Order: sequence, then C-alpha cells, then structure tokens
Amino acid sequence: MIKVLFFASLREQLGCDAVDVAADQLGSVAELRSSLATKGEAWHVALSNEQLQVAVNQELCDMQAAISDGDEVAFFPPVTGG
Repeated sequence: MIKVLFFASLREQLGCDAVDVAADQLGSVAELRSSLATKGEAWHVALSNEQLQVAVNQELCDMQAAISDGDEVAFFPPVTGG
C-alpha cells in the first residue's frame, strides 16, 4: 500500500486528508496522480493543477519520481510567501 496525504486546500477540496492506495501497477507519482483523478470530478479538478507540489517519503520531488509499496506520497498546493 501507498499512503497518500493531502494538505491545505487539497484536503478541503477532496474532503479527506489521506487515502491508502494499492501499489499495483503504479511506478511513478504521475501514475498515482492519474489513478486518483479517476475517483470523481472533485479529484480530477484538485489533482489537475500543474503546479501541485509533491513529496515522496518527506522529500520534495517531481511527478516522474518512482514510488513503490510502503511509500508515503504527499500532495500540496504551491506555497506562497508574504
């Protein structure tokens, strides 16, 4: 299983802060994101933002990063400063 976490506005849009996803057939964050986007319109809209940030096992990475069973993947919106 892959533990997927959602932060900030993503959590609000999706109505949850985490889901567990079977690692079968998922080799990258991009594949995970595509799979999650099929869960419904809210998921598609929330995850289609090209500026989403992602971390695998608490390390920032890009959407092409490899993932495997037991990983933790976190999605969060771009951070703005002020």
